[in-house]
Amino acid sequence: MTGILEGKKIIIMGVANKRSLAYGCFQALAEQGAQLILTYQNERMKRSIDKFIPEDVLEVECDVSEPENVKAAFDTIKATVGNVDGIIHAIAYADPEDLSGQTTDAGLESFEKAQAISVYSLISAAKYGREMMNEGGSIVTLTYMGSERAVPNYNIMGIAKAGLESTVRYLARDLAVQNIRVNAISAGAIKTLAVTGVKDYNKLIEISNERAVNGEGVTIREVGDTAAFLLSPLSTGVVGDVIYVDKGTHLM
Repeated sequence: MTGILEGKKIIIMGVANKRSLAYGCFQALAEQGAQLILTYQNERMKRSIDKFIPEDVLEVECDVSEPENVKAAFDTIKATVGNVDGIIHAIAYADPEDLSGQTTDAGLESFEKAQAISVYSLISAAKYGREMMNEGGSIVTLTYMGSERAVPNYNIMGIAKAGLESTVRYLARDLAVQNIRVNAISAGAIKTLAVTGVKDYNKLIEISNERAVNGEGVTIREVGDTAAFLLSPLSTGVVGDVIYVDKGTHLM
């Protein structure tokens, strides 16, 4: 049976290990027939993902802390595979000391770093991605409900996620002229590399799972399946939105 992404070329930014939300997206998109291109932060990260990513997948270095790196990576992708049909942005960062205690403990430098890596990187990806994206393309980023609620210890990252969700709305408006859609997935708390940086993350995951309507936490593959839908022609009516994939945790 033909997948809903057959013939589509999709860039995935942010696979770190097998527990990454981005890896759940990789699995789902591959099953739906997409040709995938990965970006990685540095050589250490490349060595990690090379252990489980097939050799025929194009991997391109891209440290998003500098926008020119995004341009260089996308230029390389364009020269290698041509135009693409979508981007998954699964990148976020805050200094570990800012993911505990109180929000007022954060300094300006660490605040700006969190905003640059977690928010502006999406703008950079859209800026250079739109230049090489086929009409009808789609961009999907990953967020968390700490953008709307004061989740213990999430602090600066919650503020960054709020900025990310606002960015989705503005990019959705701007890229509509090219028929490119932009949306976000708000995933439930899952034990990923990002979540383990939050103080008392085990308690956060436990509470999140308890509040799921069936008492079970969402999986990275369930997040990936929703990403596949948002990147496919089946979701052309979904624009500038935040889709919750958290087993109903945000309802409770």
